[in-house]
Amino acid sequence: MQDFAGILQVDGYAGYNRLVQPDRAGPPIQLAYCWAHACRKLFEVARNSTAPCAEDGLKRIAELYKIEAEIRGLSSEARLAIRQDQSAQKIAAFETWLTHHRARVSAKCPLGEALKYTAKYWAGLCLFLTDGRIEMDNNTVERTIRPIALNRKNALFAGHDAGAANWAIIASLVETCKLNAIEPHAYLTQTLRAIVNGHKQS
Repeated sequence: MQDFAGILQVDGYAGYNRLVQPDRAGPPIQLAYCWAHACRKLFEVARNSTAPCAEDGLKRIAELYKIEAEIRGLSSEARLAIRQDQSAQKIAAFETWLTHHRARVSAKCPLGEALKYTAKYWAGLCLFLTDGRIEMDNNTVERTIRPIALNRKNALFAGHDAGAANWAIIASLVETCKLNAIEPHAYLTQTLRAIVNGHKQS
């Protein structure tokens, strides 16, 4: 990770903050934060109480997602142009809305905490306006790793660090196969047969 430069699509996990510290060795990294997580915070407030403010915030985010649905599949250049034309003004209005309501609501109440979360990651939430390759959320990644998370109990067989490392390698190979439309079982079978038959490591 030390040599990586570019953009990482992440959630609000605090561990990522180390990647953008000024004293970090290596090239710069930008963190693009996830609108689905910001949305989830407001949704929890709206679900558990009568909160017109939270509902209004959800509607504003839904308008951004509607634009994203319409540009899905377009080139990154086309996506960026449409975002600059349509999404940027909605983001500007959302920022004004966010500032206004944060000044009116206690930071310690559930709504205040939801608004604080969005404000805390605001720069990274807006990064999708600067690069058409960035998604508004990291749902694609989360869907990809969900089977691994669900399989966590089954992975307890690892027993020690070497076993866990081997499990991680195999899990990465399987998910990489899926991302590249390769049948994982066939790939692993062919690879293991090649190793048994003396295929050179190189």
